[in-house]
Amino acid sequence: TCSFSHSPKGFPKLKNDTFLRAARGEETEHTPVWCMRQAGRYLPEFRETRAAQDFFATCRSPKLCCELTLQPLRRFPLDAAIIFSDILVVPQALGMEVVMVPGKGPTFTEPLKEVEDLLKLRQKVDVTAELGYVFQAITLTRHSLEGRVPLIGFSGAPWTLMSYMIEGGGSSTMAKAKSWLYRHPEASHQLLRLLADVIIDYLVGQVAAGAQALQLFESHAGHLGPEQFQEFALPYIRDIAQAVKSKLKEEALPLVPMIIFAKDAHYALRDLAHAGYEVVGLDWTIRPQEARAQTGKDVTLQGNLDPCALYAPKEKIGELVKKMLEAFGTQRYIANLGHGLYPDMNPENVGAFVEAVHAHSRHINKH
Repeated sequence: TCSFSHSPKGFPKLKNDTFLRAARGEETEHTPVWCMRQAGRYLPEFRETRAAQDFFATCRSPKLCCELTLQPLRRFPLDAAIIFSDILVVPQALGMEVVMVPGKGPTFTEPLKEVEDLLKLRQKVDVTAELGYVFQAITLTRHSLEGRVPLIGFSGAPWTLMSYMIEGGGSSTMAKAKSWLYRHPEASHQLLRLLADVIIDYLVGQVAAGAQALQLFESHAGHLGPEQFQEFALPYIRDIAQAVKSKLKEEALPLVPMIIFAKDAHYALRDLAHAGYEVVGLDWTIRPQEARAQTGKDVTLQGNLDPCALYAPKEKIGELVKKMLEAFGTQRYIANLGHGLYPDMNPENVGAFVEAVHAHSRHINKH
């Protein structure tokens, strides 16, 4: 249950640090595994908990976020928990209204249309005032986990958030947002900078609240080509890692491992490996050997089973996991999917994935 069983500061001692060790490049007995969107609609108990609530109301309830974060850990021996939240809480903190429309997904009531619309955004954001509910959820969940596994905090990256704020929701081309990059480069940088500054404070606040690792989601990297990525995404990704680390030092907070996940950005793997993150997350479209060759020896890789592989029979999932572990190697590696779990997936197949990672990696490490 999600209640304070310890004093707010004294967090329970961590019992399974495999995920953190792998993230830092230390040796592990088995390959750690967690799943993006592991707290999600594929679980009947998730649908039940969420049923009566508006999506963003759920995000604003520390108790519900805690419960949803813990649900997958009650079922599966995952090596990490990721706080239940959404990347769009950051645009909300800037003063934009986002509603969850059934069958359509997140929708901005008034997306940014003209450069002048930037003036409507809060130029100075007090993250504790605007996003304190996420910090409370992290603290509560960290206690309620009772040291079982580490807790990951996260944020969307500036370009991904900017694209949502201009498109007003999902889009197959991101044409409106990309047109800003070509037509209004200065205004684009102004918006990206504003977002980066909020994200930096937000991530530092998550660590202060109890997050033991951080993941930055550049989910829309694949809509950019190499040149636009170099100009409008990478500098902010780098800056966030550097600024978060220096602020954590300044505030005498733990230096937690950071993960960058830039979906479909194969062209940028080399740069991402040198962007200041301990872990580079990979989508399913890249070959493990290729990723290793491009990222070198000093970062841990995370990924990258095709989520749709979980529709396969369990034996097949086991074979695919074994192949993936052989290709990546069991060390300096965190097993995951190449994107989030889908709502119609069978929880038993998720369990088969997690167990296969543990069994095969232990076997490979012994022999």
